[in-house]
Amino acid sequence: MLGKDMGIDLGTANVVIYVKGRGVVLDEPSVVAIDSMTKRVLAVGEEARRMVGRTPGNIVALRPLRDGVIADFEITEAMLNYFVKKIGVKGFMARPRILICTPTNITSVEQKAIREAAQRCGAREVFLEEEPKVAAVGAGMDIFQPYGNMVVDMGGGTTDVAVLSMGDIVTASSIKMAGDKCDLAIIKYIKDKYKLLIGERTAEDIKIQIGTVFPGSRKDEIDIRGRDMVTGLPQTITVTSEEVCEALQEVAQAIVLASKNVLERTPPELSADIIDHGIMLTGGGAQLHGLDRLLMEELKVPVMIAENPMACVAVGTGIMLENLDKSPQHAQRRLKKKIFS
Repeated sequence: MLGKDMGIDLGTANVVIYVKGRGVVLDEPSVVAIDSMTKRVLAVGEEARRMVGRTPGNIVALRPLRDGVIADFEITEAMLNYFVKKIGVKGFMARPRILICTPTNITSVEQKAIREAAQRCGAREVFLEEEPKVAAVGAGMDIFQPYGNMVVDMGGGTTDVAVLSMGDIVTASSIKMAGDKCDLAIIKYIKDKYKLLIGERTAEDIKIQIGTVFPGSRKDEIDIRGRDMVTGLPQTITVTSEEVCEALQEVAQAIVLASKNVLERTPPELSADIIDHGIMLTGGGAQLHGLDRLLMEELKVPVMIAENPMACVAVGTGIMLENLDKSPQHAQRRLKKKIFS
């Protein structure tokens, strides 16, 4: 009996798993809590996320993926093992084929690390696909026709921008400016302006609840608590949307610049298609308030947000898994493996 095919969106912030025939079966944070003394894994996923910033000295809640790639191989392997066991696709004599998404500028060493982590989790075969391509498929774009499609996939660690045609990437760029950098920018802004220390979870709450990157588009405010750097005591302050917009300008402009660079390198015929079809925003960062309006104003091209931006990559892996045997790329790889084995 063969294991079920599965697609993994191995994200910096979240791991989303799609199983062929079952759909999206898991969506949990990429966080692992370990005992620093014994190196034993104590919690994984949502349970571990709740521990971030709230653990005693010997327990460390960490994220084994940084900027879209594996930062800690052993912890990533333990996390993947836990998730694969949890969804129950692996058993005696049942080894699944796994398709994993990667940023566009990933190195061969980083590719090898991802492959090995998946193989150690019991994969029969491991396929790697570029994230913006999979995200575009999951967002419902027909990338296999001879016309241009553009996607901006903003995740936790990286933002991938790509123009696709005939089922492949024509021009692309991947920058390490995404959701995590937004949180760090908010932490730095509040530290510099108010001399108040806050954690990553508080920064994320601020970003989600009142954050925007388009000036003047939001007028909300939120009360936040942190530690005063002068007195060392807990303190409460009020932060406004305008302040968050100011804090996020550097990240927002980096994404705009990456999008402009990709468009500048795009053949003119495909550029004309993008004006007609617009740009698709995917990934968790697509939900950042005002990002679509900012890109629309700066690029002078229509911008749409995918129906379920968080799940686009996972859904895309599902569609690609359904057509895995028909893919010429994978057929060629299997033939090459057969010849040289």
